Amino acid sequence: MSEKHFVVQGATCKCKFSEDPSKTDKIKVKSHKKHFANDKEGSEKLLATTKEIQQTLEKNTFGNCKKQPVGSSFAPCMAVITKWSKPYDKVTLSNDGQILLEDSKGTCPMGGPDCIEITDHGQTAEPAEQNFKNTEPMVHNLVNPMVDVKDMYSKQAKHEGISDL
Repeated sequence: MSEKHFVVQGATCKCKFSEDPSKTDKIKVKSHKKHFANDKEGSEKLLATTKEIQQTLEKNTFGNCKKQPVGSSFAPCMAVITKWSKPYDKVTLSNDGQILLEDSKGTCPMGGPDCIEITDHGQTAEPAEQNFKNTEPMVHNLVNPMVDVKDMYSKQAKHEGISDL
C-alpha cells in the first residue's frame, strides 16, 4: 500500500479475536470537533486521532470474544481501546493526538496489542472539476461516451439569446 488514507469518523474496525470474523464496528470521534477531512461542508468527517480511546466505537462490541471463554461459548466483547499504534506522526492536532492511518491498529485489554484493525478508512471519493480536467480524454470518453471532452474544453462558450440589460 503506497498511499495511506487518513481515518475519519465512520471508519470500520474489526477485532481478530471476534468469534464472528465479519463482525465490525465504526469509529466515533469524541476527542475533538474541529479537524475534518474529505468533507466539503466540514461538518461530518472528523479526523480520528490517537486520542480516540476507551469506548469510542458506535456499538462498542465485536460480538463474542474468543479471549473470554464461558462454558461452551464466549462472553460478549466489550470493546475498550486503550492505545493506537502506527499513526501519522508528522502532525499533532489541537487535541494533542496524531491522525490515525488506515494501517493503524488498536489495543484492547482483552485481546492485547494491535488486535483491532481498520478495515475501511471511512473516506469517500468526491470528484471535483479539476478531476475532470486532469482525466485523459480517452478514459473520459469510455466512462461517458455522450460527451466529447476535447470539444468541451477547446470551444469558447457562446451566450446566444441573452440580451443585455
